[in-house]
Amino acid sequence: MDLNPDAAPAAAPATRRRGAALEQALLDAAWDQLVEGGYGAFTFEAVAERAGTSRPVVYRRWPEKTALIRDAITHGVGARPLALPDTGSLRDDMLGLLRSANAERSQLMPLFSVLVGAYYADSGTTLADLRDRILRDRGPGGARRLLERAAARGEVDLAHVPARVAELPFDLFRHQLMMTMRPLDDADLEGIVDEVFMPLVQHYAR
Repeated sequence: MDLNPDAAPAAAPATRRRGAALEQALLDAAWDQLVEGGYGAFTFEAVAERAGTSRPVVYRRWPEKTALIRDAITHGVGARPLALPDTGSLRDDMLGLLRSANAERSQLMPLFSVLVGAYYADSGTTLADLRDRILRDRGPGGARRLLERAAARGEVDLAHVPARVAELPFDLFRHQLMMTMRPLDDADLEGIVDEVFMPLVQHYAR
């Protein structure tokens, strides 16, 4: 027994992570490694080091690198949902949502541009497959929920607005973002809302 009053207290043993806590830590580490290091530097060893664990711990859960990347992207994007604006106006709500997506999602374009040439070839999947995976466990999209709010306010008759119209702003946004690999100008976002989305909503709501 150490009776020295000046002795430093012994360090507490590290908490051993298990189950969901361990998986969360591994996915956080995998996402950070992918964003910061890119596809070429993405290895089981790098992810394990970031997570403070060993390669076998990672490998037991994801025997294939592509499966770990898929789950890391699903986790990383899903952990950063866009907040839905509530301005009292469908037009301003949609524009605000697109502006948030422009600020947040455009940062991921360099990552996805690399994956197009490497991950998809190795995994035999497509961007559509990855998008379906990300959206699989989500409820209605943000655009649909904005329309539901507008309908509750009496702003639109949602029963007559096709689902494709609800998704159109983000379809146009994603297309331009992926074609240019840079954030859209605010004039482009306003054009999507004022020249395409709102006229269609008003047409079908009449």
